[in-house]
Amino acid sequence: MTNKAILEERIGQWRQYLRRRQAVHSGDVEELEDHLRSQIDVLRGAGLDEDEAFLVAVKRLGDQDTLAREFAVEYSERLWKQLVGSPVIEASSTTKPRDAAVAVGLAIAAAVAIKVPELFGLRYLEPSADTEFYMRNLSLFVLPFLAVFFALRRGLHRSGWYWLAVPFAAAALLANIFPFEPDSHTGMLSAMHLPFALWLMVFYAYAGGRWRHHDQRMNYVRFSGEWFIYYTLIALGGGALIGLTLFIFKAIGLDAERAVVGWVMPCGAMGAMIIGAWLVEHKQSVIENMAPVLTWLFTPLFTALLLVFVAAMIWTGNLIDVGREVLIGFDLLLVVVLGLLLYAVSARDAQAPPGRFDILQLLLVVTALIVDALALWAIAARISEFGFSPNRTAALGLNLLLLVNLAWSAILYARFLRRRAPFARLERWQTAYMPAFAVWAWFVTALFPVIFNYR
Repeated sequence: MTNKAILEERIGQWRQYLRRRQAVHSGDVEELEDHLRSQIDVLRGAGLDEDEAFLVAVKRLGDQDTLAREFAVEYSERLWKQLVGSPVIEASSTTKPRDAAVAVGLAIAAAVAIKVPELFGLRYLEPSADTEFYMRNLSLFVLPFLAVFFALRRGLHRSGWYWLAVPFAAAALLANIFPFEPDSHTGMLSAMHLPFALWLMVFYAYAGGRWRHHDQRMNYVRFSGEWFIYYTLIALGGGALIGLTLFIFKAIGLDAERAVVGWVMPCGAMGAMIIGAWLVEHKQSVIENMAPVLTWLFTPLFTALLLVFVAAMIWTGNLIDVGREVLIGFDLLLVVVLGLLLYAVSARDAQAPPGRFDILQLLLVVTALIVDALALWAIAARISEFGFSPNRTAALGLNLLLLVNLAWSAILYARFLRRRAPFARLERWQTAYMPAFAVWAWFVTALFPVIFNYR
């Protein structure tokens, strides 16, 4: 029996269960089945096989319908055993061991790449121009390997490989041909924006070349959030391992700091990015629960932080002091809030009705919008007094992008809460807006140095 036939059999069992309970009309069952099949199609497009997609779709549907939830609970043990032990699934998942080998190989390649410049006398620990070289090129030591991992996993067509190589080749040229002045602000901005630009280029490989698809963009948002969590956990474990390594070698009179700092840390940091991506892909079969937990935890905290900040500013009458570090800090805060919004949108079922958490999300967006407007006011005042500089111009552009995104997101969220627009419209707005950030990141990386004369 083929995987597709097995999937149809599972859906048939699910449908018979609902009808046997006589709790819903046949029309309702058909509507639920359409929703189940659409969820399965989305999950299949994300790379899950038929059984994995069925499991996750049943769980998602169970969050909306009581009867579907009863099915998920009653059959959870049997379905789980089918997921982890079915010979059919094992036969259909023969690519997973190969994916693991590819991930490990690419992780090793990224770890080696970070050390290659030392063959030419460059040392990232030296307080000289070498450090600036590593800062500008850091993303080029690992993100191309991550793109290759996804291109292989998704079976990217041959012409897609050429299109994938173009942005990375362009990034390598831009990072190394510009004659930046020592301690150049444009060089720092280029080094900060290039990783974001290339991360969004990795999406092309992740989507298997289908970069225009809304569902693929939202899947990449989910992947990015999950990857960040896995990478943070790996980094915490690696930090503990490094600390214990230094301790035990010091106990026998050996100083391992140079080897650890010079080899273990940079190589491990690069390789962990690939391994983290593989873990996210490998664990897609597990019914996801990380995104909802994190959004429920951090949305109230960030909302409270922004509300207290706005209240304190009004109470004291103190405006934002616009310095380089302050600009970076506020932009980072707003980007984190936007990321939290994206992650919450990606974790929410678009068919579910408005709830209390949606009200909290709208409050977070509105307070972030107020903070962004205040930051723009301070930046504009600074520019009118001292003129344009690389840092102020970069902050102005990013904050304007965030202002547009947050403003329209607030409108769409308010319309959704008033039941005048579907939640899917907010989803599509977020995914459609993603290229704007990519364009801005490339603009800062490629044109800012020329506009501001590399200073």
